[in-house]
Amino acid sequence: MDRKCIVIFLTEDTAQTYNGKPLMLQEALFCPVLNWCMRAWTKKGIRRFFVVCDEKYHKEVLACVPPDAVAVAGTEDDYQRDIGEFAHGCWIEEVREAVLPVGSMMLSFHTVPELIRLQEAVREDIVAYHQRTGVAVMDPHTTYIDPRVTIAQGTMILPGTILRGSSVIGENCVIGPNAMVVDCTVGDGCEINASQCYDSVLEENVHVGPYAHIRPHCQVGAGCKVGAYVEIKNAVLGRDTKLSHLTYVGDADVGSRVNFGCGTITSNYDGFRKHRTVIGDDVFVGCNTNLVPPVTVGDGAYIAAGTTVTRDVEPDALAVGRVRQENKGGWAKKRRELFGKKK
Repeated sequence: MDRKCIVIFLTEDTAQTYNGKPLMLQEALFCPVLNWCMRAWTKKGIRRFFVVCDEKYHKEVLACVPPDAVAVAGTEDDYQRDIGEFAHGCWIEEVREAVLPVGSMMLSFHTVPELIRLQEAVREDIVAYHQRTGVAVMDPHTTYIDPRVTIAQGTMILPGTILRGSSVIGENCVIGPNAMVVDCTVGDGCEINASQCYDSVLEENVHVGPYAHIRPHCQVGAGCKVGAYVEIKNAVLGRDTKLSHLTYVGDADVGSRVNFGCGTITSNYDGFRKHRTVIGDDVFVGCNTNLVPPVTVGDGAYIAAGTTVTRDVEPDALAVGRVRQENKGGWAKKRRELFGKKK
């Protein structure tokens, strides 16, 4: 462990930033520069940081601290009063200008445009690192990977992919083209094609997309398919459940081997509160079904196409809730004649 305490001074210069924040709190590849620096220093064995900044930035500063480091955010007065005790005998090194780790060096910058130019260099470094560890990045120029992201070997990253936050991607996945993954855990063998996933867990061999949207707090079981134009939110899907296209499932607990037909929705919001839908294992949900929670569908039930489910469905039952069809002979011909139109 390096016997050094780094003191970082965050100075505000609203004339040189787009949002008025100190330069060290600007983002490079979706990650605050301060976090880049702290992680680089901790890799060298430095574990103690004192950040001097305005009190309004204290929470944001402490969110940048790596798990294996200790940090304090304080004002200039706090620094003068407390640094001796906090440093705990370590040698104090002061950093008074914005820096970003590029390779083995800390390069200084003074404006956001300068930071953007440095970002290109670190973007290339990150892609090169993942390529060395067994990840196939097809087009480095159109791929953006947050430095906090972990990718296992054998995974292929296709053009237009953006990986953000603390996402963890497993082995032998295919991510992209044109995919966004933010703060997700993605199991081995998954495919995310032209889709967006946020703050969720995908178990192994999940297929997502194209044009799917996995919103926060979802748990997608192994072997599931979340297909074209499907949106899920705050939902749990059991193993091998299929939502192939044009479906919305929100605030739901869904069992294994459930099949959702096209056009199915959970009507989870009544204008005041959210309600959960519970669906058991081996349920067949026909096309154009509306599930109006709170409602429970038992294991093995079958919901006929076009049904609006407003009451619980017992296991192995058939639920039908639609108006009986009536055909009126000759009606269309008479209507055309009324308006003087031919067939």
